[in-house]
Amino acid sequence: MAAPSEAAKRRPFGTRFLTDPGRLFQHNAWDNVEWSEEQEANARSKVQENSSQLLPQDKQEEYEVNANRYWDDFYKIHENGFFKDRHWLFTEFPELAPNRNPSQNEVSGYKCSYKEESDNEGLGRCENGHCSLETRAENQLNLIKSVPKFCTEESATQKHSELNQSDGVYPGSSATYRILEVGCGAGNTVFPILQTNNDPGLFVYCCDFSTIAVDLVQANAEYDSSRCFAFVHDLCNDQSPFPMPEESLDIVILIFVLSAILPEKMQCVVNRLSRLLKPGGMILLRDYGRYDLAQLRFKKGQCLSDNFYVRGDGTRVYFFTQDELDDLFTTAGLEKIQNLVDRRLQVNRGKQMTMYRVWIQCKYRKPVAPQL
Repeated sequence: MAAPSEAAKRRPFGTRFLTDPGRLFQHNAWDNVEWSEEQEANARSKVQENSSQLLPQDKQEEYEVNANRYWDDFYKIHENGFFKDRHWLFTEFPELAPNRNPSQNEVSGYKCSYKEESDNEGLGRCENGHCSLETRAENQLNLIKSVPKFCTEESATQKHSELNQSDGVYPGSSATYRILEVGCGAGNTVFPILQTNNDPGLFVYCCDFSTIAVDLVQANAEYDSSRCFAFVHDLCNDQSPFPMPEESLDIVILIFVLSAILPEKMQCVVNRLSRLLKPGGMILLRDYGRYDLAQLRFKKGQCLSDNFYVRGDGTRVYFFTQDELDDLFTTAGLEKIQNLVDRRLQVNRGKQMTMYRVWIQCKYRKPVAPQL
């Protein structure tokens, strides 16, 4: 893929191009774009400006207390139409389908092909502060090989309150490979996993803070209760039970989820999730990085605390550094496998606008007890 010019890389975030767009717009995105000192200084200045006026404390408390209502409203409005299914997952996280043919992970000659979902022309959209990150180009991945399974009427009415682990039997207890997605939304991660990973021993759990989101997952025609269990869960409530026991999971997935949690509660959340992992199990994370386009677009009066903002619809988002995430996971006793920042230049041809995205991708593993 051709690289952008040095001048293009140095342009401010969200710059419109009104002349000579032809060569720049012949591609939609470039990976691992290096920022100039000037560009980083401009981004830092924008953040200082939009965070100079914090929301009053009583408003901040309101957003915390009513967090589930704001996410319910989000899914009532968008249902399953805001994001597209994340078939890029198996390129970035091959652990989700360990029996895949490695050649299937290569797309258009390069391996790192993360793109986020949008129904709009060209690149991702921003709506009410939600900047979707994938594009229609992800359809080219063509990773779905299996035939979807269909659920019964009973599966759509499974309730978390029915769980009982006292006799050692729980949803997925007979599985040999267990995955939990936290913050599953409408199922844009869960269903690609179920479609792509044909391991008969696979069982996927998925939970969300929003009752509406979980209802959407359970009502999906591809929801198969013999391979999946969706439940409502509040990560920040340490009294809220999980359907599986500790040290039972191979993988925990956090895709743009940790950033929605109050920063003071993040460590407790990571600690809880790490206890669910088997020795050798991993947490896989993809989330917003510091100075991402979405952060720079916030206006004064939307900042709650350093790098933590409220969107127009009442949902919240934090923008991480690599060190912050490393501290969270290592404090929970996990060891680093991967912690990288992905800076991308995306170009919206229709709007003649460049967009600089910053994401962080992590893999952290629970240590295996040494052999005695």
